[in-house]
Amino acid sequence: MDDVVIRTEQLTKVYPGDILAVDHLDLEVHAGEIFGLLGPNGAGKTTTAGMLTTRVIPTDGRALVGGVDVVAHPTAAKQLIGVVPQTNTLDRSLDVYENLYFHGRFFGMNAKTAKAEAHRLLAQFRLTDRARVPVLALSGGMAQRLMTARAIMHRPSVLFLDEPTAGLDPQSRIALWEILGELHADGQTILLTTHYMEEADQLCNRLAIIDHGRLLAIDTPEALKGSVGVDAMITVQASGDLEHLATVLREQIEGVSRVEVVDGVIRLWCARTAGMLPRIIDVAEAAGSEVHDLSATAPTLETVFIDLTGKELRE
Repeated sequence: MDDVVIRTEQLTKVYPGDILAVDHLDLEVHAGEIFGLLGPNGAGKTTTAGMLTTRVIPTDGRALVGGVDVVAHPTAAKQLIGVVPQTNTLDRSLDVYENLYFHGRFFGMNAKTAKAEAHRLLAQFRLTDRARVPVLALSGGMAQRLMTARAIMHRPSVLFLDEPTAGLDPQSRIALWEILGELHADGQTILLTTHYMEEADQLCNRLAIIDHGRLLAIDTPEALKGSVGVDAMITVQASGDLEHLATVLREQIEGVSRVEVVDGVIRLWCARTAGMLPRIIDVAEAAGSEVHDLSATAPTLETVFIDLTGKELRE
């Protein structure tokens, strides 16, 4: 039985001025998974989510959610999706409870059901004590939780979240992660866009790395991190000619598969770490450079992105 709930086929979006935002994207998202679109700002993540949620019309290709073509049947598609956008779209004329209650009524719930569901979600999202508070009085984290509660009130097949924790403080971010984990445990399919590596690593069952509208890689976070084939990335800050030092390190240190100079530091991709740090210091001193700082980290999603694009994700 096909459990694919999101499928894109050569999905493409070109904005006026021949700006290619999404470039022939093929994706499959399975029922019950948290799927992430990871990439820097401007990579095409929000445009992709916009096409999947009927807000952006594709230039070419197809997008299906729950088997429904979102372009051919947008009204039917909207019944299957819940959307939490980047911006606060709560109704400021209503209080917290009313934002949920009237959303339920809009989606065809009777008054009794809408009331019961609103109270259930207020409890689930830790907002019961804020039920009669104006939405303008909510913190950023509370507003984001309320928008997420509203988005799932009509029990959508897929919940879309566009940069859900952007601008939130660490405590609010962790609180939202916990709630998304609970929704996932209940079987909710979730697609989120993010440029936070930690968020993608911690939340997503699978993720797609996107840059300049193109799909670069897709797999589980662990498989992606394992794909770079190194045990560690070592960063070296040192005095002197860094390009020369990088060449010396590449030639004289065994187990280094790649060396590059980026933003005033040397990065070494190493197949092992045992004895590597003191060896780097010795080689650098012999080459006439003084090492100011030295650090080693296990492969991260940032490492994967650098491996694929040659640049850091935050760019």
